[in-house]
Amino acid sequence: MAKQAQNSMQSALDLVQAVQQNEMVPQAAVEMCLGAIEAHEPIVKAFCCLDPAMALEAAMHSTGPLKGICVAIKDVFDTADMPTEYNSPIYRGYQPRADASLVSTIRGLGASIIGKSVTTEFAFFSPGPTTNPNNPDYSPGGSSSGSAAAVAAGMVPLAIGTQTGGSVIRPAAFCGITGYKPSFGFLPKSGLKNLSPSLDTAGLFATHVRDVAFFAALLTGRRLRVDGGVQGAPKIGLIKTHHWADVDHDMQEGLEIAARLAVRSGATVIELNFDDIIMRAFSSHQIIHDYEASRALAWEHREHPDKLSTLITETLEFGKTIPNADYDEALAQAAEARKIIADQLSSVDVFLTPSAPGIAPKGLASTGSSLFNRVWTLLHLPCVNVPGLRGSNDMPIGMQIVGPYLEDRKTLAAAAWLENVLRKSLS
Repeated sequence: MAKQAQNSMQSALDLVQAVQQNEMVPQAAVEMCLGAIEAHEPIVKAFCCLDPAMALEAAMHSTGPLKGICVAIKDVFDTADMPTEYNSPIYRGYQPRADASLVSTIRGLGASIIGKSVTTEFAFFSPGPTTNPNNPDYSPGGSSSGSAAAVAAGMVPLAIGTQTGGSVIRPAAFCGITGYKPSFGFLPKSGLKNLSPSLDTAGLFATHVRDVAFFAALLTGRRLRVDGGVQGAPKIGLIKTHHWADVDHDMQEGLEIAARLAVRSGATVIELNFDDIIMRAFSSHQIIHDYEASRALAWEHREHPDKLSTLITETLEFGKTIPNADYDEALAQAAEARKIIADQLSSVDVFLTPSAPGIAPKGLASTGSSLFNRVWTLLHLPCVNVPGLRGSNDMPIGMQIVGPYLEDRKTLAAAAWLENVLRKSLS
């Protein structure tokens, strides 16, 4: 294990400061991104649509704290001036009339929306063409493949994505960047193509935790920034979960290193076990997901079944067979589990747990497993992937910080603290 080097990645906060202090004109910040796109996009394939002219135009004429800062938009969010295709042939060339709420907010902050980033089909499992910037032979993760890869390759400093299972945290871990899945409902979903409304959560990508917290603070108007001073050492609950047998050697070693370094730096780390209700709630995720997906994509399934992948077709057909009573019970189990996890989190500040079973899978046939993400999405808790470790073949490994519901600043602060510990200890 060694500290990962990502010298080509761009810090959003550093760029904002450079523009605000007239050390860089906004157009130059955009042109820097365009240069990185020209250099890396032929291999990484992070974008399904690019509009450099529009990005430069925004840099010249917009105002706001993100003036000159390029942002990539996952292609499940509506954009009024770019196609929104959900990586599905059903929607080739589809042009919404209005921006998604989150997209409109980003524009209002003065950012340059440089393009739409690749998603898996309807933000489910079937991959797009995107490769991992650390090694193109490996998956970037999914479903927010393009957003994570674009940040990791230094093509944009900020990007947005979604998580219904593990689609923010997992690609962030595989690509070696920060991914932040806020508390459920923190970021608006109007204009987002739903897959499972009870689980779908908009999320953010950036180079460092401080960058993603800065972005989140602007988008929400909440006190979320963590770049203003030294964070205190948190009390951490180490959670291996009931899927520990699925963790590979790299992740086992990585989690041990992270916990050991945290203790050495002043944190209290205690190992906690999942309550049985939490383990039962894990199975509720699939019931809720498939039941709701079969309704969310009912039109596509009925009118264009030949244009859906086999995997999503099987999922939708299974979802239609789930009895209402089973769905209702799954919702009730999730609600009960949220109460119990709140009690467990009352004894610590945050949980530390794997972001994924290990490094990214080799090849592009799979975006990897969401085993270590689904339950946190179901429980609506804020999660942050903390980069800094590497495993086999020098590929990134991510540590996941999970915090109490609606206590996102505490979660981000703990993640920033751990990121700093890893960076200093492994340099």
